[in-house]
Amino acid sequence: MIEVKKLTKQADNKLILRGVDLSINKGETVAILGPNGAGKSTLLKVLATLIKPTSGDIKINGLELKKNHIAIKKILGYLPHSSLLYDHYSPLENLVFFGNIYGVKDVEKRAKELVKEVGLSFFLNEPVKNFSRGMIQRIAIARAIVHEPEILLLDEPHTGLDQGAISILNTVILSMKKKGTTTLMVTHDFKQAAEICDRIIIVKNGKIVDDFKIENQSLGIVSEKYELQVEGVS
Repeated sequence: MIEVKKLTKQADNKLILRGVDLSINKGETVAILGPNGAGKSTLLKVLATLIKPTSGDIKINGLELKKNHIAIKKILGYLPHSSLLYDHYSPLENLVFFGNIYGVKDVEKRAKELVKEVGLSFFLNEPVKNFSRGMIQRIAIARAIVHEPEILLLDEPHTGLDQGAISILNTVILSMKKKGTTTLMVTHDFKQAAEICDRIIIVKNGKIVDDFKIENQSLGIVSEKYELQVEGVS
């Protein structure tokens, strides 16, 4: 599904990604952990076709990213730090707008279903500018999946959310997983990574320093491996 080989990214004479090799199978839910400045968000942006790598090869669904970025964009859902929503639009208007960009059929019905799924039907026609951080993030995740992407790229999706919003977000991610969606999620939240992911990748100084599967939602294993690789604690 996603194949990354010897990926590097340099910016302002600084090497941010240093020869990343990564393979992610269809339907996997993978968390990327690491300290600030490790290159996690940069990796996600490269995969989202937002920035070009300096060197290396990327294949998504067997297609080379360099030659097929337009086709690949259509199967990606991306949630960055910012919501990308138009704050003077309502949830319905935002989702219809983005759904139309992707050519979603019966887009208004799809938009209403998603607003209901994230628990905000009562606010369907209210301007997003009046919403709390948690409410905005719920609509932002709906925006990212409005076209039912095959691959979902999430950058710190749980940041600033209360427990109710976190629960809704996790339910949406797991629902997408049941449909076969591949999810790659940058996070600092070990607990959420352990609860919803199959696999954990730890990035440090632009390199993958650990890559392991997680079973039985073992938060202890995630914390232990992170401390060992990033903080040097054994």
